[in-house]
Amino acid sequence: MTAQGSGGAASSAGIAGVLHNSVLDVIGRRITAGELTAGQVLTLDTIQQQFGISRTVARETMRLLESLGLATSRRRVGIIVQPKSSWQVFDPRVIWWRLSGPDRDAQMRTLTELRIAVEPLAAAAAARGASAAERARAVELASGMRELGEAGELQQFLELDIAFHALLLTAGGNEMFAALTDVIAVVLEGRTTLGLMPHRPEAKALDLHETVAHAVADGRSADAENAMRELLGEVREAMRPSP
Repeated sequence: MTAQGSGGAASSAGIAGVLHNSVLDVIGRRITAGELTAGQVLTLDTIQQQFGISRTVARETMRLLESLGLATSRRRVGIIVQPKSSWQVFDPRVIWWRLSGPDRDAQMRTLTELRIAVEPLAAAAAARGASAAERARAVELASGMRELGEAGELQQFLELDIAFHALLLTAGGNEMFAALTDVIAVVLEGRTTLGLMPHRPEAKALDLHETVAHAVADGRSADAENAMRELLGEVREAMRPSP
């Protein structure tokens, strides 16, 4: 916001940011899709020439690829693509690239398994530790999700769905659960954006969101845990390929 009125400098900075992000996205997607394989070498010169960017932007892209574990730089060698075992698999950008590529089904499966392991316990913790405002908010969000889901308003439904699950991850006071908020958000966004959601959410899923919310509001931790586990079991079943 403070950049407004600074003329061409602000415009150039904005363009550089867009270029940087698009270059990072392209290379990140190629690595996570297996188009660039472990051990393959890139150079700043080739990145500059291929994308028509400055050396500064190419170097910053390399730095971010390194921070995500997708590549490492070695003097006099170049930028070396790293194997999957080195990737920062909880980073939302890495998750999104994998969901957007040929690894989508496997990535969604592992993320759903993570959710099944964590979110029922997070719901139970929220039932024990949430504030009065958080309890009321959980019910409000679940009610709003039903209204939007039944109307087929998927984008608005998604926003409330993300807020609902974020609330449950944070309300229990467990910082490890809270740290997964962005991970769960990108999974939920991926299901909608990539066409993995039905036009209208299943009635049972809407029922279970409300069951979780009311259990949290009433402080019934076992019921909250069981309902969340059932909800995520529905998600896992929906992902299974048809026989």
